[in-house]
Amino acid sequence: MRVLLTGSNGYIGSVMGPFLREAGHEVVGLDIGYFSGCHFFPEPDSDRFILRDIRNIKESDFEGFDAVIHLAALSNDPIGNLRKDWTQSINLDGTEKVARLARSAGVSRFLFASSCIMYGTSDAKDVTEESPLAPATEYARSKALAEERLRELATPSFSPVYVRNGTVYGVSPRMRFDTVLNNFMGQAITTGKVIVFSNGEPWRPVVHVKDLCRTFLLYLEAPREVVHNQAFNNGASTLNYRIRQLADTVVRIVPGAGLEIRSDTGADQRTYKADFGKFARAFPSFTFDWDPEKGAKELHAALVKLRIDRAMFESPQFTRLKYLSKLLEQKKLGADLEWVQVPEPLAV
Repeated sequence: MRVLLTGSNGYIGSVMGPFLREAGHEVVGLDIGYFSGCHFFPEPDSDRFILRDIRNIKESDFEGFDAVIHLAALSNDPIGNLRKDWTQSINLDGTEKVARLARSAGVSRFLFASSCIMYGTSDAKDVTEESPLAPATEYARSKALAEERLRELATPSFSPVYVRNGTVYGVSPRMRFDTVLNNFMGQAITTGKVIVFSNGEPWRPVVHVKDLCRTFLLYLEAPREVVHNQAFNNGASTLNYRIRQLADTVVRIVPGAGLEIRSDTGADQRTYKADFGKFARAFPSFTFDWDPEKGAKELHAALVKLRIDRAMFESPQFTRLKYLSKLLEQKKLGADLEWVQVPEPLAV
């Protein structure tokens, strides 16, 4: 298949593009390039790359593609809470625009990277795709509303799929240390201590970035009747973990590391366990290769090999809000988050 991958230069996209090419698909990346200079280590050469803000995308950008995998978004709660209009214009309106133009151009499969974060705080034992949504942040609301708009666009010839991911972790060429397990490992190696600001009890479904890419390949290649216009909690029941369990895993792996549970009253207390029965029924032969223990060992080995220190761990390059703030301070981005000065590597 010929696939357009938006957000191809991000934490997930820089892993997914090479993976899909290895699986035999032709992949063209499309990205605004905010984080193109944030290399953690060299990544494989890619096919053709389109430098484009999804807010300025054209129907001609989609011509000849069989599928779109839409990862592009302002990627977490701190950014979403900074400016509501940014999240609305990119994550919500931008997603709808991408889908509408893709449909007009004849694209048949549209995979939307959604999130389990939209369940908010749930008292249910396990949240299913039918559970009430309680998005508590602008980022979470943007994902929930985008799903609603995409459902209205579904036709017999245009199949959107809503992939509700858990918290992603693992090594990537464009690393992030603002996701929980990655952050815990960076803390442990560079400071000798993992700090948990909540009481550690909230539940989170987690998924390794490589397993996430394998699941997107499933949705890409699945028969239409299996996935058409449907939401999937993307993971397995064994991948629901308490925050404290993730911290304990890291402390066990990093020699000499300690753990501090602060139980701050203002800390994020959202908790939800996801039910992944629908995914298991749709793809009964699929098994996840990674769990937090294995993933933490991979992270530890990679960070030690790269000799990460505290300055590198805390660098704006690897925390999305810090890096966008830096681009704004340098006036490379305008108030609408559009490029004023494109970084030199992208100018060509």
